[in-house]
Amino acid sequence: MTAGRLRRLPVGRATVLLLVVAVAVVLAAGLHTGTAPPSGAAGGPTSAPALDGATLDGGRFDLTEARGEVVLVNVFASWCGPCRDELPLLADTARRWSPHGLRVVGLNLRDGPEAVRTLLAETGTTGLTVLPDPDGTQAVRWGVRGVPETFVVDRDGRIVARQQGVVTRRWLDQRVAPLLEPA
Repeated sequence: MTAGRLRRLPVGRATVLLLVVAVAVVLAAGLHTGTAPPSGAAGGPTSAPALDGATLDGGRFDLTEARGEVVLVNVFASWCGPCRDELPLLADTARRWSPHGLRVVGLNLRDGPEAVRTLLAETGTTGLTVLPDPDGTQAVRWGVRGVPETFVVDRDGRIVARQQGVVTRRWLDQRVAPLLEPA
């Protein structure tokens, strides 16, 4: 677009056009900074981003302190129907495999504490470590695109699997169980 044509645009249209161009430039720059979200799938293992904070039950969790364990990080929300369906399987997985070195951590996205507690009670889901993420900051750091989304972090702190959408027992058996076998 030439400068002459730009001057003829009404101020509102010119402002919108400039904003669109600015957003496009910022997005394009962000894609080339090397800050792509962790893949842990086809791209191979990547180091897991930080994950820490106060848990729903008043404790603390820090992923760096979980080195030596396999950690299943599940991002969920009370307003997500598939998350509700998946939680009992995750609780069962935690009970079944925690003696073998698995830790299941729920990252609760954009909920209040009471909504999460109600969801856990309604689904009979107990024993999971739940980290509230009311503003989505931690989920963004992990490259979460939606809920539910699940990551498998190996004993060395690398993301080795990622599932966008509901996990199944088969998916867990294929991606988690082999990591729990004795070395």
